Amino acid sequence: MTATTPAVSPMRRLFGMLFWAVLTAFFFANVEIQIEGAAGWAANLPTWRIEHHWLLDIFWGGRAMTGYHAWIFPFIALMFHYPIWFNGSWDWRGECRILASIMVFWISEDWLWFVLNPAYGLARFNPVDVPWHKHWLGAVPADYWIYSAVAILLLWLAERKPRPAAVALSQS
Repeated sequence: MTATTPAVSPMRRLFGMLFWAVLTAFFFANVEIQIEGAAGWAANLPTWRIEHHWLLDIFWGGRAMTGYHAWIFPFIALMFHYPIWFNGSWDWRGECRILASIMVFWISEDWLWFVLNPAYGLARFNPVDVPWHKHWLGAVPADYWIYSAVAILLLWLAERKPRPAAVALSQS
């Protein structure tokens, strides 16, 4: 920070970061609507698919793994990490913020895909019309709850005040 750059409050930075994640999700949801149309989870795309595997149940919510998703998920993760590589300034607090932002991005992008997609809308956002989300908790896929909780935990870790060194040393 230079003498001419005003300090940004932690709350302003946090809300700006979350706003940016949702804004980029809005744009990407619209891109995916143009790519997928009414056939969600790359159902009609010319890509490979693995429909059933025990690892998909553990790491992918039971959804199919597709070539499309195998490339788009790391692409988004790399894009969110770009600033730290560009600036050469990695730290664990920044990584927590980035991971939380990625989770907010994917929750928002997925939900906006349904809201903005003319073939769906909120009326068709349910387990019957959205079979690729295998697990629902209340009115939304269980992933939304899990990733929201993990994102909140990561943001708490990133934003909490560090313990004073003297206190940390005396308690070790």
